[in-house]
Amino acid sequence: MLWLGVAYLTSLAVLLITAFWTTNTFTTEIERVWNLDNFRQLWNIDVYRTITIRTLWIAVLVTVVDALIAFPIAFFMAKVASRRWQRVLLIAVLMPLWASYLVKAYAWRAMFSGTGPLNWALDPIGLHLGYGLTATVITLAYLWLPYMILPMYAGLERVPDSVLEASADLGAKGGTTIRRVVLPILWPALFAGSIFTFSLTLGDYITVKIVGGTNQMIGNAVYDSALTGNNLPFAAALACVPVVIMLVYLAAVRRTGALDNL
Repeated sequence: MLWLGVAYLTSLAVLLITAFWTTNTFTTEIERVWNLDNFRQLWNIDVYRTITIRTLWIAVLVTVVDALIAFPIAFFMAKVASRRWQRVLLIAVLMPLWASYLVKAYAWRAMFSGTGPLNWALDPIGLHLGYGLTATVITLAYLWLPYMILPMYAGLERVPDSVLEASADLGAKGGTTIRRVVLPILWPALFAGSIFTFSLTLGDYITVKIVGGTNQMIGNAVYDSALTGNNLPFAAALACVPVVIMLVYLAAVRRTGALDNL
């Protein structure tokens, strides 16, 4: 862990240092002169602000969708299913992780195509999804759903059945028990799952290429700046954006005290 920590922090330091350099427009050579030109471009050029807001919105939406889907699944696994079925359902949740990321993404591309099953099923009611932000959110929510289910399942397993029985004995209905007993205990697990889904979505750039149509996320802009534009310093500055967003998010989660109870 120490070695991984040193390697990770060193790479972040190199990324941050490179972001303060520039690329010569004529020779494409990196000029190691410290300045804030790359960050000024990020702030002044509207397209990068739009891409950042779009990426942040998609990450939040994917996290919310995964949380809403994962809670009933995790609750059923932890509190309703028998021990035998818990193992079966756990394997079922983990099985999508065994498949290739690209295979799953391209499978959803086939689903969203003009002749795919989704558009065929929705055509009678006049809905046509196609490729775009909706397809991106649905695909990413599917890809990262196990990372939300597993922490919530582990958190719900720690909730004693006697607490739920006591709530019922005191006259609380199911919704009241979930809202006032289960969810306060589940917050640390929910935040743990959200860290995975939120961060993985922030850094993703392949899914939006496959099912996102003409839309871009921060990862696409970093990729294009580094390889197509041959501008590594600007790509490094752009890559700092999701890092800063995650640091702010982790700080906000830490202030809630949820991380102390993980």
